[in-house]
Amino acid sequence: MKPTGRLLRRLLASLAVASAAVFLSVSASSCACCSSDSGSDLIPEVTEDNFGAYLMVSFREQYHDIFFALSSDGYTFTDVNGNKPVLLGIDLAEQKGIRDPHIFRGPDGFYMAATDLHIHAQRQGLRATQWQRDAQKYGWGNNRSLVLMKSKDLINWTSTHFDVAAAFPELGDISQAWAPETAYDPETGRIFVYFTLGLKGGEVKQLYYAYTDKDFTQLVTVPKLLGFDPDLGDHSYIDGDLSYANGKYHLFDYDSGIKHAESDHLLYGYKYVNDENCAKTGGAVEAPNVWRRIGTDKYVLMFDNYSFPNEMAFSETTDFREFTNLGRFNQGVMKTTNFSGAKHGAVIMLTKDEAEAFARYCGIEKY
Repeated sequence: MKPTGRLLRRLLASLAVASAAVFLSVSASSCACCSSDSGSDLIPEVTEDNFGAYLMVSFREQYHDIFFALSSDGYTFTDVNGNKPVLLGIDLAEQKGIRDPHIFRGPDGFYMAATDLHIHAQRQGLRATQWQRDAQKYGWGNNRSLVLMKSKDLINWTSTHFDVAAAFPELGDISQAWAPETAYDPETGRIFVYFTLGLKGGEVKQLYYAYTDKDFTQLVTVPKLLGFDPDLGDHSYIDGDLSYANGKYHLFDYDSGIKHAESDHLLYGYKYVNDENCAKTGGAVEAPNVWRRIGTDKYVLMFDNYSFPNEMAFSETTDFREFTNLGRFNQGVMKTTNFSGAKHGAVIMLTKDEAEAFARYCGIEKY
């Protein structure tokens, strides 16, 4: 999906977001590395010619916060805050920690979604128990909330943690709500979030989607199964990532490795076309994310290579059939300059003006 739109080059004013029974709101948060002075000029329609940089979001296992990194060429990334978080999970999440952040360029700004989950909360004195709920009944993690964020400028963000279970009791007693990603439905003109939903005590984990309100504070439709053809029944698949390329919608997900499905439709009709692991770096992998190199027909499959040493890793393709292994960060062509240990992230294109302005705010001279 490649929606374009006009973006305001001004900071968000402090916003008060209404609260309701099923979600709680916080006022706009600012990046810890950035100042808050900016102009208010409109920028032109975003086209291929405008793009000139990349932004990666991720988290670190020990922090459960959000990190940003910039790249001018899509090969070397520089953390904007010296490998320190720019948005804190303790401010964003019900469980005081986030995992699995995903960023998306929408028609009217930038969207981020993340898992509301802190797996070290007991160790850090944030919770009396290892998990929020009974581990024997609900399994690993057993969270119920997602974090939804929106910004015009990448600096100030509105943020909501949304309790999926409380909002949609018809789903039953869900065990997990994980790894949300945001996308745009061109048929309806609406933003939706798709995420892993754990059912049956976590025995079955599959991808569901729901449309959001225009302010990106809540899901407003009952989550539906993101459809395969034929129906996979109780087959588990998690960590979904949607993209559009070469006339097809592509769904990458995790099932004993990263698998690839295609469809002519955004939300249904997917069939696996590459049932082998597309991420051939060795070790355990999860959390696929696809992004295109600016001005080329090359697509990067980025993923979390979480076996030691824990690091993001990469494959590359032009036809979505053959994937070239690029290795982990700092093993080959993909580099970092000032950070390590990035986990479960996503990359988007930025315009040259957006990247330069954001780098100035964060005091980054080279990226």
